[in-house]
Amino acid sequence: MLSNNETLSPVRFLDRAATAFAERTAVIDGDRSFTYAELAGRAAALTGVLAGRGISPGDRVAALCTNSHVMLELHFGVPMRGAVLVSLNIRLSEPELAYILMHSGATLLVATEEFAELAARLSTKLDVPLLRADGADSDYERELDAAEPRLVAVDDERALLAINYTSGTTGRPKGVMYHHRGAYLQSLAMAYQVGLGPGSTYLWTLPMFHCNGWCFPWAVTAAGGTHVALRAVDPQEIWQRLRGGVTHFSAAPAVLTMVAEHPSAGDGPLTQPVAVSAGGAPPSPTLLGRLEALNMSVTHLYGLTETFGPVMVNQWQPEWDALDEQARATLKARQGVPNVLASSARVVDADGRDIEPDGQSVGELVIRGNNLMLGYYRDEVATAAASLDGWFRTGDLAALHPDGYVEIRDRLKDVIISGGENIASVEIEQVLDSHPAIVESAVVGMPDERWGEVPVAFVTTRVGATLTEAEVIEFVRERLARFKAPKRVEFLRLPRTSTGKIQKNVLRATVQDGGRHGDG
Repeated sequence: MLSNNETLSPVRFLDRAATAFAERTAVIDGDRSFTYAELAGRAAALTGVLAGRGISPGDRVAALCTNSHVMLELHFGVPMRGAVLVSLNIRLSEPELAYILMHSGATLLVATEEFAELAARLSTKLDVPLLRADGADSDYERELDAAEPRLVAVDDERALLAINYTSGTTGRPKGVMYHHRGAYLQSLAMAYQVGLGPGSTYLWTLPMFHCNGWCFPWAVTAAGGTHVALRAVDPQEIWQRLRGGVTHFSAAPAVLTMVAEHPSAGDGPLTQPVAVSAGGAPPSPTLLGRLEALNMSVTHLYGLTETFGPVMVNQWQPEWDALDEQARATLKARQGVPNVLASSARVVDADGRDIEPDGQSVGELVIRGNNLMLGYYRDEVATAAASLDGWFRTGDLAALHPDGYVEIRDRLKDVIISGGENIASVEIEQVLDSHPAIVESAVVGMPDERWGEVPVAFVTTRVGATLTEAEVIEFVRERLARFKAPKRVEFLRLPRTSTGKIQKNVLRATVQDGGRHGDG
């Protein structure tokens, strides 16, 4: 019997790209660009830089970098050295970043120029050496020019590849441990599910630090596509890029809303279709319909940091094209089925029994498969709590439709229990978001002496729109059972976490005393 298997690792995609797509443009970052042959050479040289900085296999290398060629190079060079990449959320506060650096045990911090001062303070405070990147005269570039490759072969595909810290709204962030096998397989799944190829141009609106960019740094490279770095989320620049040949991008609903609401949307639909991967909170059918009218084909993905990003995909069926706009948008808002590499998903009740696949019964979504974390770094208690007989507990409430497609109804902690009835905040939010004057909304429960809890809606309206609380409440009553209608409406800009998630914990805190805290 032949024994010629190769260890699965996403770094192998760059080896292939350096041969198959050597002269194709790998990455565009402002006025700098590199071919795949050049990118491979830089990543190999980076292993020598890391070795010269004392980085050995298993050491943690932290990256405080914006979307850039540097961050892309780190996604290959760090694991090619056998080290572990810790991608820092650039939107966190200094104390939060300090905690992650200490908890992960990072022995080197790499930072792009946007965060030079912050990185210097962290380096001094924690005694972690700093490698400044960006620019021809940076330490990073000088050391790359002088370095000889010092690669370390990956001999265990379940070895630690990266630690990604969750951006939970409460408590300390947890370090989610990624392995080479999961990242390799998830990258191929992403390339397949969104249709990447050598002619693809991928715009980096999604932060590369978030779940390692949903594994797209490796997926785009595997496909031989071109990475276009976007160093800040700027709707104007996004539109310029979209009208300039971009074929793919990924974003949370908050960013998609910014794009759809930007004046450039008024210039008409794109001349070429753009494939959009939407993740995060469930986008409303209304938003999906508006993007479709702009010639953006949206694929709704669902996942968590613990699942290497998108573990489920709303796999579109060609027969659905014949449906009307509202029906298509409603179907697109579902989370879908496990992606091409993932194992089956289940929706279970409180006792771990499968619920009826009737599209109405609700239970907790549980998942297993190759694209699941090794566990939480240095946190055995949290790791054990996340398991249900070998299945990962997502903490999301979902319904299972007869066709096997999953639809997230709410987070377990976000369900509103009013008079003994469970109310899904997502259901109310989707109705609110369909109002022509509302951009986005969030619904939370407010303590009530009679009912236990009642829904309260927080909405952001379009510029120039006039809308009253009574009008919003009546709009919902006309479309849902009356007990689901919000008992109070506040108009304000919704608070968000550093990764763009709406901070419902902040909104809950504002209604605990029954007072009003909106800004008009």
